[in-house]
Amino acid sequence: MTWVKVCGMRTEADLETAAEAGADAAGLVLVEGTPRWLEIEEAARLASLARLPTVILTLDAGPDTLVEMLVRVGAAGVQPYGDHAPEAASAAEASGAFVLQPVRVRGPVDLDDIPPGRTALLDGYSPGELGGAGVRVASEWLPSPGSRYVLAGGLDPSNVADAVRRHRPWGVDASSGLESSPGVKDPAKIRAFVRNAKQAEGGT
Repeated sequence: MTWVKVCGMRTEADLETAAEAGADAAGLVLVEGTPRWLEIEEAARLASLARLPTVILTLDAGPDTLVEMLVRVGAAGVQPYGDHAPEAASAAEASGAFVLQPVRVRGPVDLDDIPPGRTALLDGYSPGELGGAGVRVASEWLPSPGSRYVLAGGLDPSNVADAVRRHRPWGVDASSGLESSPGVKDPAKIRAFVRNAKQAEGGT
């Protein structure tokens, strides 16, 4: 069954909605200046209350800093962007965390470029944005159906089922497509997104 991550979570209620809907992970954004940014203390508080694994999104965090963030938040995984991302990802792996390796897609994707043990997160490219911009990845640039990657970028309850059926990614991820306004999640959209993603693989 398709793995589902709901990203940019900011409240206990959103985390509970995602857990009840059957999501597999929640993303906590530790990138200051973004609409979904959390102070690290608040991220740790939310992670301690979550009934599903959490993934922290970071920018320009060095290896030691990223591992420290993981420990402080109590997160299960990382999604590192920017400078130091490759070596920070390696340090996170060594500490036992799982790594979603972001790829801001601008052309055909070769998953052989992703180090073993990591899972690529393929997001639509938007200048000046790390992710969460709602830009879809062109179908012709995606790996062959059934490949191990997480599809992100422009997904929402109305299109995720078709994306899962057509491309058969290992997982899907959404943030802005599940919001009523930037940084504010819509519970009904979270529930519908998870349901549609999970049911699509079975053809229902």
